[in-house]
Amino acid sequence: MTFGTILIMGVSGSGKSTVGRELAERLGRPFLDADDLHSPANKAKMAAGIPLTDADRAPWLRHIADWLAERRAAGEPGVLACSALKRAYRDELRVGDPDLRIAFLTGDSDLLAQRITARHGHFFPARLLQAQLADLEVPGPDEHAITVSIGQPPTKIVDSIVEVHAG
Repeated sequence: MTFGTILIMGVSGSGKSTVGRELAERLGRPFLDADDLHSPANKAKMAAGIPLTDADRAPWLRHIADWLAERRAAGEPGVLACSALKRAYRDELRVGDPDLRIAFLTGDSDLLAQRITARHGHFFPARLLQAQLADLEVPGPDEHAITVSIGQPPTKIVDSIVEVHAG
């Protein structure tokens, strides 16, 4: 069976970029960290502690969906690290790849806050974590996502994702 791109989703601090890079390397797939596609205005807004609106995210999501469509057209599924907090955002991404596979990284808010606080050089401040948790819409059963706890080493998380989505 051919699988689409694998979306590593979750709130900030869940390890999307770390897991996504390791997964892409293991599978020999291209990797995209969706944070790299945020506009300078969006990054500045978040750095100032202001949550993004759906309108702020719309062009960003279209850009990511375009990348997914390019991967699909090339017959080269990738690995995407993207918060994709709401069902509507994931639906927008599926416009680019209807076969998108989802790995939802989850953990308790204390661990997430510790991870965000420990990061250096990232535009996302810890004070926005609660806004992300409030916006989070857990993938529904029809999205065929797997949920993986972040309370384990990234290699184990990748093992779980490979077993389900790339095996």
